[in-house]
Amino acid sequence: MAFNRTSKLQGDDQAYTISDGIKKFSLRDVGFVESKNGSFTLKRSLDPTSPYSATVELKVTVNPDLSGFKMAALAGNGLREVNIFKMERKDAFLEQFHYIMENLAEREIIVPAKD
Repeated sequence: MAFNRTSKLQGDDQAYTISDGIKKFSLRDVGFVESKNGSFTLKRSLDPTSPYSATVELKVTVNPDLSGFKMAALAGNGLREVNIFKMERKDAFLEQFHYIMENLAEREIIVPAKD
């Protein structure tokens, strides 16, 4: 999956775009980890009942020059993308997802795309 300026989860109607005000320190403040190649990755559980052994995990990666990102909801093992909008516990997963995305928008990292 390539880095894009705009991205959305599988099955989601709402797209998100990288903010023009994004800063590296903001990424670190919310928990992004910088890799050896310079990209930043955030992994968060979408399972409110078990934050440590997630059944579904949100993974957001921002490229080194902060011009693009990619995001996906992954199965607990992190190997395959899942559609949280069709899952049995979708309400709980969506509540966590929207909370994380609101936090990223407040920090001017990733914001909802305008239609």
